[in-house]
Amino acid sequence: MKLADLDIIVTAPPAPGWGGRYWIIPKVTTDTGIVGYGECYASSVGPEAMKAVITDVFERHMQGENPENIELMFRRAYSAGFTQRPDVTVIGAFAGLEIACWDILGKDRDRPVHALIGGRMNERIRAYTYLYPRPSHPMPQFWADPDMAAEVAVDMVEQGYTAVKFDPAGPYTIRGGHMPSMHDISLSVAFCAKIRAAVGDRADLLFGTHGQFSTGGAIRLGQAIQPYSPLWYEEPTPPDADMSAVAQAVGIPIATGERLTTKTEFAHALRQGVSILQPALGRSGGIWETKKIAALAETFNAQMAPHLYAGPVEWAANVHLSASIPNILMAETIETPFHHDLIGGTITVENGYITPPTGPGLGINFNEDLARAHPFTDDGLHLQMQEDPISYHGINNFAGGAPVKT
Repeated sequence: MKLADLDIIVTAPPAPGWGGRYWIIPKVTTDTGIVGYGECYASSVGPEAMKAVITDVFERHMQGENPENIELMFRRAYSAGFTQRPDVTVIGAFAGLEIACWDILGKDRDRPVHALIGGRMNERIRAYTYLYPRPSHPMPQFWADPDMAAEVAVDMVEQGYTAVKFDPAGPYTIRGGHMPSMHDISLSVAFCAKIRAAVGDRADLLFGTHGQFSTGGAIRLGQAIQPYSPLWYEEPTPPDADMSAVAQAVGIPIATGERLTTKTEFAHALRQGVSILQPALGRSGGIWETKKIAALAETFNAQMAPHLYAGPVEWAANVHLSASIPNILMAETIETPFHHDLIGGTITVENGYITPPTGPGLGINFNEDLARAHPFTDDGLHLQMQEDPISYHGINNFAGGAPVKT
C-alpha cells in the first residue's frame, strides 16, 4: 500500500464561526483505494498558499511511500531544505497529512487509531469548553461582560462540563508582549470572581490569554487572579519568551502549546516550568510526534490538554491521542451543529466527557459534500491579530478569536 493521491478541502464554518474562519482538510488516497482525512492547523499564510505548501510536502516527502513509515516521512519534512528545526508552516502541513495516514492505517486494519498507538488507556476523556455567548447575548458586549460569562458558565456546568475557559484580558496584537492596563486587570478579576461565585467548586476555571503580555505584565495579571484558583494560566507571554519567571512568581499552573510545534519546542516549554501542554495536533507534528511530546511531559510530571480552535477532524485526532496516554488532563471541545454534522455525530460530549470512537481509523464519517458546500470566500487568516496598540483609557473589548476585519 502506497500513498497515491491528494485533494485539499478548505471549508468555512457558517456563522458564528467558532473554530476559526476556515478549516484545511487534506484528503489522501492510497493506491488500494483507502481514503484518509486529516486537518492542518496552520494560520500564518492564507489557505491558497497553504494548499501549495501541503501539496509540496506531500509530493516531495510522502507520495509513493507506505503510510506506515510515519517516522521516515516526518524526518524528511523536518529536515527539508537543510533545516532540521521546527517550522510551523511546513510541520503544520505535514501534521494534517500525517493524521490522514493514521486514518488510512486504521481503516486498512479495521482498528481505531488509538489501538495502533498504544491502545486505549482511558475509557473516557474529560472535556472542557470555551464560554461562547448565548443567542440572546449582545455582541461584542458579551466578551467584556462578566455577568453574561457567568450565565454561560452555569449553562455549561448544567450540561456536565467540569471546566470552562474564558479570556477577558484584551486582544492579542502584532506588537508582542505588553503591560496590561488596569482596566484589563480589573475586568479579568471581575470575570474570575463572577464565574467562581456562579459555579462554586463544580468547575475549574481556565484563564486564557494569547501570549499578549510582557513578563512583568503577565506576573501582575496572574497574581491578581490567583485568589480564584484557576486550574491554569494559558500562554501568558509570547511563544518565544521565557515563561520561567512567570511560573515561579504566579501560583497558578502555566499552560501553553497552541502555537508550538514538535517535541523540540515543547521540551523547551517544559524546561521553563510549564506544567500543562496544549498541543494542536494539526500543528504540533501530528499524532505520532505528539505522542512523543506526551512522553516528554511524563518525565516532567506534566499533563496534556490538547487544544482545539479548528474543525472536528483535528478534534478526532486529539481524542485518539488522549485515549492512549496516561497523563491526559482534559481535551478542548467545540460544540456547534457544523462540527457535529461534518463528522456525522460520531464523536460527542456526554455529561462533560468524550468517549473515544471505536470505528476504524479516526472513527468519523466525514461529510465531504457538506464541507465543499461551504467554501471559504474571505481573504482573512484563520486567526487575525490586532495591529493597533491596546488602550489604557478603557476596556479593550475584543471580538474573540476570529474578529471581523474592518
